[in-house]
Amino acid sequence: MSTVVVVKKNETACIAADSLTSFGDTKQSAEFVTHSDKIIQSGDFYMGIVGSAAHQLVMRSLLKNHSDKIHFTDQMAIFESLKNIHPILKEEYYLNSKDEDEDAYESSRVDALLMTPQGIYGIYSLREVDEYTRFWAVGSGAEYALGAMHTVYDQLNSAEQIAAAGIEAGARFDNASALPMSSYTLTVKS
Repeated sequence: MSTVVVVKKNETACIAADSLTSFGDTKQSAEFVTHSDKIIQSGDFYMGIVGSAAHQLVMRSLLKNHSDKIHFTDQMAIFESLKNIHPILKEEYYLNSKDEDEDAYESSRVDALLMTPQGIYGIYSLREVDEYTRFWAVGSGAEYALGAMHTVYDQLNSAEQIAAAGIEAGARFDNASALPMSSYTLTVKS
């Protein structure tokens, strides 16, 4: 899977991700893959996606071809955008929305973190949108990343340093995450 983190501190936000792609037991490290960055930048936002490796290409294509339907300015706008693109994911990109368990809603099968000038957010498979005040992590290395970022958040002043601690912990202890990492920062409204 992956480790993706997002941090907000001192009017700066940082999103970071590991670079390992895996297909079953086969690992593709950054040294073998031309585009190993898991973070997508579009307009004034950054998105880090976990799950299927196909999500990267699908989201890049979706953002290129349907940017008019995506408005990531606040929690409700993000939700409405996710609702608007769900039929497109099914019709144009052949999303298999059937999950194993019986959820009340159809799944998009996408979990991601989002960094915008307005804040930091988590986007989840049933189109849930959470806004975070300090930090969060998703992916198979999330538990390690959350622990590391919790430990250093009050000790470090830099969102980028806190994010790096999270990614490094994920890469150290999760067998589906590896360095090098990529990270991006921007100024956020307080």
